[in-house]
Amino acid sequence: MAPIWPTRGLLRSGVVTTRYPRRADDYGATWPGEIEVVGSDSGDASLADVCPTGAIESSSRGVSVDRGRCILCGRCADARPDVFRFSWTVEVSTLARGALVAPDGDGDESSVREVREALAGRVRALRRSVHIRHVDCGSDGSDEWEIAALTNPVYDVQRLGIFFTASPRHADILLATGVGARGMRAPLERVYEAMPDPRVVIAAGTDAVSGGMIAPTYATLGGVGSVVPVDVWVPGSPPTPFGLLHGILLAIGAVPSR
Repeated sequence: MAPIWPTRGLLRSGVVTTRYPRRADDYGATWPGEIEVVGSDSGDASLADVCPTGAIESSSRGVSVDRGRCILCGRCADARPDVFRFSWTVEVSTLARGALVAPDGDGDESSVREVREALAGRVRALRRSVHIRHVDCGSDGSDEWEIAALTNPVYDVQRLGIFFTASPRHADILLATGVGARGMRAPLERVYEAMPDPRVVIAAGTDAVSGGMIAPTYATLGGVGSVVPVDVWVPGSPPTPFGLLHGILLAIGAVPSR
């Protein structure tokens, strides 16, 4: 006779699948998703020294944080809580690289609107079923753990018509992770060229956005944007499953842009 304890466990735990994006998930309000600039200490060069990735810039114009380089270590918020603090959210993806710079990047509303409208026209046919090809371009493995979580019962991306595929010829979205290893330039280009139109590229994680802790070197490119044209930027080191899901939904126009 087969054991019945798995059924009892399921009845005890109930439905664990999130209702996001239909409604906000409580998890988002507990996650330190990005750094905010809440004060100003213009000209204090020591502020930039706090950040291990060079994401902070301080000049006579003010203080800014490049969230595309930020790894959320929290050193800046600990050292200068009068200038920096965490913002609790998982919806951190943007359609423009410059929009990741806070408080005032070069992703102004008019340019973002143009990008959004152009992307919406390309992906209009992808609303009901989307297939993703993931390519590791030099990741430390943490991004892949978060991507794998998208298929578990909590996130269950298949309920939204989102599927992963091994073939780029069946893919609508290229999900790139990693710092952009120079040895992966050609493979990444081949995957991109093999995908049918319309195709969308998502840079997933701070490493893919900017290189993260590893600046451009003889072995790395400092992100994937110099290899393929990126449509959606998802910061985070690593990005959370909700952050990744937000980026995917943003790519197909299923959620509004920031």
